[in-house]
Amino acid sequence: MKNSERVIWGILLTTIVFLLSAFLGGKIQINNKFIPESFGSDTLILLFSIALIWGLKKYVNYKISVPKFKRTLKPLLFGFLAAVLVNGLITVIGNSLGIAAGSHYAFDVMSPLQFFLFIFIYASIEEEVLFRGFLQNILNPLKDKGIKIFKRHISVPVIIAALAFSLAHLGLIKTGASAFFLGRTLASTFTIGLIAGYYQEKYDNNAYAIIAHMGSNILGLIGIIFF
Repeated sequence: MKNSERVIWGILLTTIVFLLSAFLGGKIQINNKFIPESFGSDTLILLFSIALIWGLKKYVNYKISVPKFKRTLKPLLFGFLAAVLVNGLITVIGNSLGIAAGSHYAFDVMSPLQFFLFIFIYASIEEEVLFRGFLQNILNPLKDKGIKIFKRHISVPVIIAALAFSLAHLGLIKTGASAFFLGRTLASTFTIGLIAGYYQEKYDNNAYAIIAHMGSNILGLIGIIFF
C-alpha cells in the first residue's frame, strides 16, 4: 500500500467507524440509569477499532503492553498540563471578552463515579485504540516526515491522528455546546492528541497514549468532584 493510499484509507475508515458507531450507538437502549447514553457508541468504537486492527494487521503494527511505571509519569503529567494550560488560557481570553466559559455536558448528567469510569477510563481507552492504535499506526511509514516543536519531532502520523481526534469532538454540537466551548475543546483535544501521539510513537505502545489521555481527563475529574 502506497503512503498516499494509507492516508486516504486510514482517514476514511476512521471516519466511518466514528460516524457508524455514533449512529448505531444512539439506537442502543440500555435500561440502566448508571450507564450513560454514550456507552453504546463508545463500545462500538472500541469493537470496530479492534476489528480494523485485526483485519488490517498487515498494515497496522498494533502493540499494547503493561507500561513501565517510570515511563508513565511524563505522559500523565504532560497530558494534565496540556489540558490545564490550553483550557485555562482560552478561558481567560474568553472572560476578558465577556464570553462564558461553559462546561462539558457530562458535568450535568454524570456523577463523579460515572465520570471516572466512563470518561476518565473507558473513553480514554476506546478513543486511543481508534486514533492512535489504528489511525496513527497505519500511517506509521510517514513518521520520518514532520515538524519540530520544543526540539521534539512531531511526525505527520501524529499530527493527522491529533487533528482527526480533535475534529471528532465536533459531535458536542448536538449537546448544545456553545461555539466558544467547542473551539476551546477542539484546541485542547488537538494539543492532547499531539502529546498522546508523541508517546505512542516514542514507545510503540498504545498504553502510553492512553495514559496521556487519562492525564488530560484528570482536570475534568477534579472539576466534577469539587465544582
